[in-house]
Amino acid sequence: MPWDFALPNPLAGEADATAQHTAAQMDNSVFAAFYERSARPLWAYLVRASCDAALADDLMQESYVRFLCAERAPSLVEDGEVAARLYLFRIATNLLHDHWRRPRAASIDELPEEFFTADSTTAQTEAQAELGPALLRMKPRERQLLWLAHAEGYSHREIAQVTGLAATSIRLLLFRARRRLARILREQHQPAGGSR
Repeated sequence: MPWDFALPNPLAGEADATAQHTAAQMDNSVFAAFYERSARPLWAYLVRASCDAALADDLMQESYVRFLCAERAPSLVEDGEVAARLYLFRIATNLLHDHWRRPRAASIDELPEEFFTADSTTAQTEAQAELGPALLRMKPRERQLLWLAHAEGYSHREIAQVTGLAATSIRLLLFRARRRLARILREQHQPAGGSR
């Protein structure tokens, strides 16, 4: 997939045009490698948080476009991949928030369970089969925090950077989300007429 967006300056000399093209190719190869390493985790985050694979596809594409167009985006070379990845997840989170603010056309109950699998071609394990319905009962913010902490392995500080929440509140919000998920999973295992 070509990423060569830079065009040589027609007024520059031939040597300058060659140097610009070489620099653009290097940047393109760096970005292509970054994309290969970050696309799948970003898509998995978006699909888990949004419960919609098609929406995750759209938001992922828009996230990379905004990342490439941002004036103050972290440099993959100077700032490192961790900073660039956090910035990319922040863009995706903002796009998710914008989507959640819009009126919904369909109820979350109408979404099929397959939207909760990061890879629908892989056979679900028993734990995944139980986790999907439990996550459907949680708030989008709770799913988002749990995914960033447990699937992506981000620290509280990094989660705060991605979500825009105060770093001091992440620990409490994660604690509440984990407790709610545990309660939902316990309820799923209780017999229909069981006591609570």
